[in-house]
This record gives sequence, structure tokens and C-alpha cells, in this order.
Amino acid sequence: MAAPESTKFQINYKLGDGTLVNIYAINQVELEASLTSIADLATLVASTGTALGVNAQSSSGAVAYAKQALGATATTTDATAPDCKHGKMSFRSGVGQKGPWKGWMCAAPKGAIDKCETAWIR
Repeated sequence: MAAPESTKFQINYKLGDGTLVNIYAINQVELEASLTSIADLATLVASTGTALGVNAQSSSGAVAYAKQALGATATTTDATAPDCKHGKMSFRSGVGQKGPWKGWMCAAPKGAIDKCETAWIR
């Protein structure tokens, strides 16, 4: 989703499993409220996961529970994801100018100078 024109602040988080969380705000008060809300939700997801027996020590357990609660279906699992020096790679796919593509992406943040090469799936 592109940021609305009124956006003055934008924060993007990339979770360990490749999930992107984007926050858009028009002022500092809205930004602080959004960050507080996300922190509260993360705590709630982790504690609910613990109550249900999910290993909430890792963010992937809480994320997996949240995906399940939202009805998401996974196309790959952490067990099938290859490792790189930054951790588990995340599966991505899309359609570009040259047609469909898919591959395993490094867990390092975008723009990291030591980001590993993508493992393309042909």
C-alpha cells in the first residue's frame, strides 16, 4: 500500500518471517498512538500465543498465531526456508515486467551492505 499524500511520518518494519508492517501518520501524536497500539497488540498476540501453547519466545510463534487467527494460509514453512548468515530466508513471489518470479530473500534489512543474494526459484 502506498502512503497517503497527507503522510508526514512513515515507519516500516520487516519481521523475521518477511512480513512487512507499515505505519503512516500525519503528525507526531498520530505516530505515537500508532506505535503504542502496535506494541500493545504485539504483547497481546504473544501472551495469547503463550496461553494457547505457542512458543512466544520467538516472534515467529506470535506471528504464526496471528496469521492463523486472521485466516492466512502459508505457502511455505520455516522448516523449508533456507538459511543465510542473517537467519531464515523468506519466500517471496510476484509478477514483474518479465513475468512471474519467486525466490528466497535474505532476512537482512533492505539496503544492508552485507545482504545475501536472492536464491531464485526457476
